[in-house]
Amino acid sequence: MRTVEIVPGLEVGPDRGLVLLGGPCAIEGEDFTVAMAVAIRDICARVDIGFVFKSSFDKANRTSVDSYRGPGLTAGLAVLARVRDEVGVPIVTDIHEPSQAAPAAEVAAILQIPAFLCRQTDLLVAAGETGNVVNVKKGQFVSPAEMAHAVAKVASTGNHRILLTERGSTFGYNNLVVDFRSLPQMAAHGYPVVFDATHSVQMPGALGSSSGGQRQYVPHLARAAVATGVDGLFMEIHDDPDRALSDGPNMVPLAELEELLTELLAIRRATGRP
Repeated sequence: MRTVEIVPGLEVGPDRGLVLLGGPCAIEGEDFTVAMAVAIRDICARVDIGFVFKSSFDKANRTSVDSYRGPGLTAGLAVLARVRDEVGVPIVTDIHEPSQAAPAAEVAAILQIPAFLCRQTDLLVAAGETGNVVNVKKGQFVSPAEMAHAVAKVASTGNHRILLTERGSTFGYNNLVVDFRSLPQMAAHGYPVVFDATHSVQMPGALGSSSGGQRQYVPHLARAAVATGVDGLFMEIHDDPDRALSDGPNMVPLAELEELLTELLAIRRATGRP
């Protein structure tokens, strides 16, 4: 399996330490976003885990046309640039259209392909052409084996800085289930695997005009993923998830993050990984 450098001094791969991609689902405001980045950075430093800050300038796949999406490309990237420069952490953010790849790559170390868009050839190629790390989330409707095609689309640009993320599979209406066989199956494609512990407990569209979630199960799934041997974890984190503007029901409360990460790192050490 390849080791992928996110930024100098931070790598993800089989012989590297666990990396957290984490932060609020969407940018809710500049000061809030910076404060969250500082708080998560400090927790990660205390428990000794690599950290990439995540937040989205646009959530283009919200359930309802009236749902909050974020500040948009220009304003959102300005906020994320401030986080990168003032907080001193690398950034991961979603892109939804090929035209967003180049400007987002100026700010974000990792360009993330949303699960619903993991088969969009032009988007994957545009992300690959930036040379930045590309994190492709496995679609809820896609098998682990089929992710070889997403890998091939990014790699066709000559860019092999690829991560693959498991985030659950459709299980009837308004529900997802995680098949943990998918983690070693995706690792067989030769790239680091990340587990999205928060979207895996999402209940798409379950609240009618928005998605529900069962955040109480995040620790259970995260423990299983770390024991199985993932290279990174993705978690959306908020200081008050019940008041979040997007994905609140499945986000990890900031106050619970340090204890959870400490437990997960203990499990990882028990498996013999750094």
